[in-house]
Amino acid sequence: MESMHYIGFDIHKKVISFCEKQADGSIVEQGTLRATRTSLSNWAEQRKTIWCGAMEATMFTGWVYDHLDDYALELSVAHPEMLKAISAAKKKNDAADAEMIADLLRCNLLPQCYMAPTEHRDLRRILRYRNFLVRESTRMKNKTAGLLMEVGAEYSKSRLPGKQYFQQLLDSLDYVPESVVDMLKMTRTGVELFTSLQKRLLRKLHSVPEIRERAALLMSIPGVGQITALSWVLEIGDVHRFNRINRAVSYCGLCSAQKQSAGKDYRGPISKKRNKHLQTVLIEAAKLAPRWSPQLAEVYERECSRGHRNRATLAVARKLVAYMLVVDKTQQPFMTEEELLPVG
Repeated sequence: MESMHYIGFDIHKKVISFCEKQADGSIVEQGTLRATRTSLSNWAEQRKTIWCGAMEATMFTGWVYDHLDDYALELSVAHPEMLKAISAAKKKNDAADAEMIADLLRCNLLPQCYMAPTEHRDLRRILRYRNFLVRESTRMKNKTAGLLMEVGAEYSKSRLPGKQYFQQLLDSLDYVPESVVDMLKMTRTGVELFTSLQKRLLRKLHSVPEIRERAALLMSIPGVGQITALSWVLEIGDVHRFNRINRAVSYCGLCSAQKQSAGKDYRGPISKKRNKHLQTVLIEAAKLAPRWSPQLAEVYERECSRGHRNRATLAVARKLVAYMLVVDKTQQPFMTEEELLPVG
């Protein structure tokens, strides 16, 4: 039986460095490829021995992983924050990085991270793009208000998003430069375009039965809306990879980094090692959730009594994570403690 070969990849925008090793650590082949599907296919078809591969998680990793998945016996993706052996090395270049990844894979020391299925990553990309459009739409709305304030125009903030009111406002601006009116029309066109696009993307996400069903169960939790539920489903992926609530809380970036030495424990600010997309959505949801849930309102008031509103918001967000983790794992609608108690 032919021995297994281990290949490490260092992926960049235009080139991919690779290092192929045997189980004893001897180098079989080392080189550089163009970062194209044709080059990868030609290279992979020349492999005469079964092999396992590993690569660091970057913005280019997804398509390379999908393309090589049919050729390799197994592919792994390494967590970039945990690959300290590469960044701490005295000699650091593409060839050395690929060789180090191959060694970590060969010795079973590679810090692997979760790689969602291709279909799941495609849907997650749609949701992130929708959130990007919402941010751009907000910027356009703020720009509209800024232009009106610059020329001293009077307007109603609550009615400004209305199409009919905006047209009436434009007709009354006979005392402002024509260039300002043109810019107001352009920003309004941008807002309407972004709004229609983000609604279309949401309809695309809801057309997937599995995603729609999981999100519907999560929305049974008071304070969890459509965007929060979709963000949880698409950013978490396989919920069973979190065996404890505190692991999910850490992944969502709702806890601080811990440093302990000589029996002294120090907690710093919120850790930057998190899923920033999920963190943003959960914190925004936690600001409104106490209005809809007495349990979450109690958590918020208890933390606020200690004198820190931001910590109270984080406490609510952590409670939301606990609720969503249980609902997503059990596939049962949310029930309060009173509803769970037996009658009589």
